[in-house]
Amino acid sequence: MIGTHRVLAVIPARGGSKGLRAKNIRLLAGRPLISWTILAARQSRYIDRLITSTDDRNIARVAEEYGCEVPFTRPSSLATDTASSSAVLLHAIEHVAGNYDIAILLQPTSPFRSARDIDGALEILVDREASTVVSVTEMEKSPLWAYRLRPDGSMEALMDVFERPGRRQEVPALCAPNGAVYAVWTARFAHTHEFVDDESVAWVMPRLRSIDIDTQLDLDVAECLWQKYPELLQADQ
Repeated sequence: MIGTHRVLAVIPARGGSKGLRAKNIRLLAGRPLISWTILAARQSRYIDRLITSTDDRNIARVAEEYGCEVPFTRPSSLATDTASSSAVLLHAIEHVAGNYDIAILLQPTSPFRSARDIDGALEILVDREASTVVSVTEMEKSPLWAYRLRPDGSMEALMDVFERPGRRQEVPALCAPNGAVYAVWTARFAHTHEFVDDESVAWVMPRLRSIDIDTQLDLDVAECLWQKYPELLQADQ
C-alpha cells in the first residue's frame, strides 16, 4: 500500500512466444527469466498483491515456485500475438478478489528492473497525481536523424534537413518506453485502456537496466551484462 492506495502487480507471461520459444522461463544467470521480475516485485515496499497472468502450466508452476500467485488461467483469446497488454491487465483487474486503487504491469522480459524502479514509479504516480507512469530509457540515437529507405534503396530524411539541430549537443533528450513498468489508476484505466496519455509521467531508467528480452541475442546480451556488471545490476535482485 502506498498512502491509502492498495496496489495490484500483474506479470503478463503467455506461453506462446515465436521470437524465443518458452522465453519467460528460459534461464538467465541460472534463474528462470520470470523469476527476476517476481523477486524484484516481492521486494517492493508498496505492492499488496502480486500475480502472474498466464495460459501456460509450466510458467504457472515456475511462478508459484518463486512465490507468485497464479489465481486464474488466462483465456486463449488473450494469449495470442495480437492480444494487447491493456486487455490482459484489464482482465487481471477484473478477475482478482478485492479492490485495488493502483495496478502495475511488470513484463517478465525486463529482468534488470529493480524494486527501486517499481517503487519510484508508484511514488511518482501518487505524489504527482499523474494519470499513468511509464518506465523509459533515453534513446541512444535520435530519430531526428533517421531516414526512410525507399524500395529502390535511396534514402529520404524523415525530418527536413533545415529543421534538424546543427550539432549533436543541440539534439533534445528523447526517450522511449522500455517495457519494464506501467503504473495506472485502475478506475481511470478501466475507462481509457491507455498506458500513455497527455498526463503521463516518465520513470527514467538507464540503458544498462532497460534490456528487453525478445530473442536469443537479447538473452545472450543480458547474460553478458550480468557477468560484466553484476554490481550495477544485482541491487534489489
